Amino acid sequence: MAEYVREVMTPGVAAVRPDASLVEAAQLMRAQDIGDVIVTGGGQVLGVLTDRDITLRAVADGADPLTVSAQAVCTPNPVVVAPDDPVSDAVGLMRAHAVRRLPVVEDGRPVGMVSMGDLAGEPPGPPLA
Repeated sequence: MAEYVREVMTPGVAAVRPDASLVEAAQLMRAQDIGDVIVTGGGQVLGVLTDRDITLRAVADGADPLTVSAQAVCTPNPVVVAPDDPVSDAVGLMRAHAVRRLPVVEDGRPVGMVSMGDLAGEPPGPPLA
């Protein structure tokens, strides 16, 4: 059983600039075969943008994905964890904030992502929202 986030996280980060268009973000997601990217500015995490965010917060409202920025649609100031945080802390944060993924940040810089799937082997607890 993993003890620390670094043991279960997916290392590396797919990131976009805050002013990147939703088309740019979606193309990166497609190229990397992922469903989310981190919005970063100055090496800091500003938000998390998911394929669902693009669909429901922009396209469904008729917004032009060529002109809408990643920062305008992302979830700002996401809850984050550190690589040396206990896995139990990540699970607790996901439950408390009803999120399915957390950016992993070290010294203020994103270094990976931990998702519910990464934690699937962890002991069961109350259901994640």
